[in-house]
Amino acid sequence: MDLLFTSGALRALDSAAAAARAQGAAEVQPGHLLWALWQTESRAAEMLALQGVRLEHLAQFAPPADPPPASAPSRPPPHGDAVQSVFHEARRQVALLGRFVEIGSEHLLYGLSAVDTPVATFLHAFGLVPAAIEGRAAAESGLSAEPISAEVRLAVADVRSTDLVDAYRMIDAAANRAREGLRVLEDYVRFVLDDRHLTERLKTWRHEFSRQIARLDPAGLLAARDTQGDVGTAVRTRHEAVRGALLDVVRAAFKRSQEALRTLEECRKVVEAAEDDALGRLRYELYILEKAVLQTHDSRERLAGRDLYVLITEALCPHGSGPAIQAALAGGATIVQVREKTLPDRKLLEQARRVREWTRAAGALFIMNDRADLALLAEADGVHVGQDELSVHDARRILGPGKLVGVSTHTLAQARQAVLDGADYIGVGPVFATSTKTFDALAGLDFVREAAEITLPAYAIGGIQLDNVEAVIAAGCRRIAVSSALCSADDPEGVAREFVSRLRAARG
Repeated sequence: MDLLFTSGALRALDSAAAAARAQGAAEVQPGHLLWALWQTESRAAEMLALQGVRLEHLAQFAPPADPPPASAPSRPPPHGDAVQSVFHEARRQVALLGRFVEIGSEHLLYGLSAVDTPVATFLHAFGLVPAAIEGRAAAESGLSAEPISAEVRLAVADVRSTDLVDAYRMIDAAANRAREGLRVLEDYVRFVLDDRHLTERLKTWRHEFSRQIARLDPAGLLAARDTQGDVGTAVRTRHEAVRGALLDVVRAAFKRSQEALRTLEECRKVVEAAEDDALGRLRYELYILEKAVLQTHDSRERLAGRDLYVLITEALCPHGSGPAIQAALAGGATIVQVREKTLPDRKLLEQARRVREWTRAAGALFIMNDRADLALLAEADGVHVGQDELSVHDARRILGPGKLVGVSTHTLAQARQAVLDGADYIGVGPVFATSTKTFDALAGLDFVREAAEITLPAYAIGGIQLDNVEAVIAAGCRRIAVSSALCSADDPEGVAREFVSRLRAARG
């Protein structure tokens, strides 16, 4: 039987166990419990005293004045069958009240009077019969099993006012969850990714979110807060206590904030007739930022150590593109892009399939320039697109979610947008004048320095040679994409090896 007792009843039960132990009894009997109720400060003791029960009347139940010392600590004696019956009657009396009530000392006294034992006979002699104890207990506690008078009329609270308080409470809790989640995310992109761009985006988002919440009566939200009465503060699941990696914390923080935003959107409809959907827009922006942050993490992991990216054009390779690719791979290049603008599709696909075999054997990545369709057919690792070619979204629809999509960027705005679009890496340039492509203007080293705020893998590109790569490194870039510097070299393997050596040295 699962029973709940008041503190007074628990003290009486402890005292009854002590009395039984002092008498050397194997079980706690009704007499021990009666003695304990009389000498413990409780409602039962008051009832006994009011009916004239004195110490001398309880001599037959009292434990010895000087019990023999126990040889060793012992467990409390169990409750006997008669006491168990007392508990049953006490619990039944509580149930008759029709509500949740703990078993108190007065209910134990009722049980002693209701169970046929010498103790019941003793109590009856003092007028403490069950009905009398029940009436006195109800009068003192204010609890009654009597039905409510039909004359009572209950006033119904103003539903609108009640809804407002409840809605404010939900809004306050959801807003706090969203802020807490955003702070975790800001700290991650700031201290782990070291990404200024994403840090600024998240901070801007948080400030706009705070502005929107401030429109919803901050004083009302605070007044509705009831942390002590929040049953959810003690509810935890096993999954919440386990985070396998820091990235799990980030994913959970995004989900927590997004779910909180949905609660805020719905509850806001109760407290005001909002003409805009600012919270909805913020939620969708958070989905975009989630993709950008997680994509940045995943791309950094996937492209870690792949610092030398070689773009191959047959016309730039006097000894043939095949030998140039093989030499670049032997020298440490880890990404090869086929960049042919004039080859017929069939010829281009044949070349792509050969490069796929060579790069796969070397453990390098193979990227197609522009042609997502041929990249798919050639089983390439991804595609690289320019500002005028396929979008990241369309390229990924063709290739699927597991492939890389790189984007050429020439301004900081384009680089930032590529991050939000979900690119896996960006090309940053052109840094220097190049013979492979003409531009109206060079982005130059200034753009390389600006793009350092973005930690999505970025490859400086455009006219990079051994004699100017140190300037690129000094501008903050640790990844480069080269073409003629390697394809046109007499010793492409040696050039590749030198590029790799300098990039690694820059990384320390």
